[in-house]
Amino acid sequence: MSRPRFLLFGDSITEQGFRNGGWAAALAETYSRKADVLVRGYGGYNTRWALFLLDELFPPNSSLPITAATIFFGANDAALSGRTSERQYVPIEEFRSNLKKIVHQMKVSSPDVLVVLITPPPIDEDGRLEFARSQNKPIELPERTNENTGIYAKEVIYLAKELHLPYIDLWSKMQETEGWQKKFLRDGLHPTQEGNAVLHEEVVRVFSEANLRADEMPLDFPHHSKIDGKAPEKAFQIVI
Repeated sequence: MSRPRFLLFGDSITEQGFRNGGWAAALAETYSRKADVLVRGYGGYNTRWALFLLDELFPPNSSLPITAATIFFGANDAALSGRTSERQYVPIEEFRSNLKKIVHQMKVSSPDVLVVLITPPPIDEDGRLEFARSQNKPIELPERTNENTGIYAKEVIYLAKELHLPYIDLWSKMQETEGWQKKFLRDGLHPTQEGNAVLHEEVVRVFSEANLRADEMPLDFPHHSKIDGKAPEKAFQIVI
């Protein structure tokens, strides 16, 4: 039995998803033996640079179609022009256009794919300043602000609604919890283990709402309890 393939496409928050306590690792555990979780995360990338990867990652009418995918960009696009990370800055109109192109390419590659858009997380500006100091690269002003990142988060939601796609408003979700700045973000931007847990929970929720509930999906091969020690072939005849 061929397993469904879940592909996670994004920046460093996705790239780091298989670290200890990461959201991608948790997702792989949730769907163990039921789906393959593929991480395509590229640290530092914005949507402009992500476009150069599309033909390689999502070829038209792929022979290995994707069942579900997350698109998780915006944290770098929302870097402020004129500050230390302006190389990553992408204007909001271009950001929206780029996301639309990514969705389109995914659909061309895998016509039946479930595409889920994820907003960038909130920004703890003090945390960004503290992190810069810890790296011996002190800055006077943060290279990102929560207010500006919120504009990009809203753009993700607007596009999801326009294209009738499910979405995760991580920017708002995290801020519902008091003390989110240090509880969910380890450097003002990247999630802690608790922050990864929030993201994992939201992805599972959205997948489940789209009829991809882990507890209702079949195992790829029989559970060992279904195998007769004297005639093991019987269990595998059911699958084959």
